[in-house]
Amino acid sequence: MRFEYIHFVLVGEKPKTKVWSCRNNKSDTELGVVKWYGPWRQYCFFAVPAAVFNLACLQDIIEFLSKQNTLRRAT
Repeated sequence: MRFEYIHFVLVGEKPKTKVWSCRNNKSDTELGVVKWYGPWRQYCFFAVPAAVFNLACLQDIIEFLSKQNTLRRAT
């Protein structure tokens, strides 16, 4: 899934969950990963140290998380 400043790349697939790398569109630098967090029973974003995000990037991450959590609950 691609947004204005960031995109997500599927990097791992487990039997019930998936893992995506969140990457900068210009440099392709990894900003963090989205993966299942069992204690909260939902997909969460795990940022790399010192990653910087503006409001638009954070909204894109929220949109991606919302979509993945909705899809997960549907299965």
